[in-house]
Amino acid sequence: MHRKSLVSTSLLTLAACACLALGALTARAADASGTWTWSRPGRNGGEAQKMTLVLKAEGEKLSGSVTSPGRQGGDPVKTEITEGKVKEGEVSFAVTREMNGNKMTTKYTGKVEGDTLKGKTEHERNGEKMSRDWEAKREKK
Repeated sequence: MHRKSLVSTSLLTLAACACLALGALTARAADASGTWTWSRPGRNGGEAQKMTLVLKAEGEKLSGSVTSPGRQGGDPVKTEITEGKVKEGEVSFAVTREMNGNKMTTKYTGKVEGDTLKGKTEHERNGEKMSRDWEAKREKK
């Protein structure tokens, strides 16, 4: 009887450890924190522009910034994200840029899968809603 109890306890302990290990791997796979890069098409068929996103996840709160190339070869522009949220690898945030006295907000949504962050951006231009797919890769440390 004592032997059966020991075997049962050992199996339960092993199963619990496996669940904890799997949970830790899943949490890492869906961790949004890090530096992410992607290219977006240039204006009017111009050269693609490299974008850099730095994210920090604290619980379900997401903070960070997006850095984009400056206009016409100018200095890069760093913009803080707002409305940042992350839950189970799903991220959402907004970036508001100002140009010539006009503000434009782009909303980003996406899902972290390992070192890839893939989703959609949405913004409004001249009263028309526009969206675009985006896919960023996590930079290795």
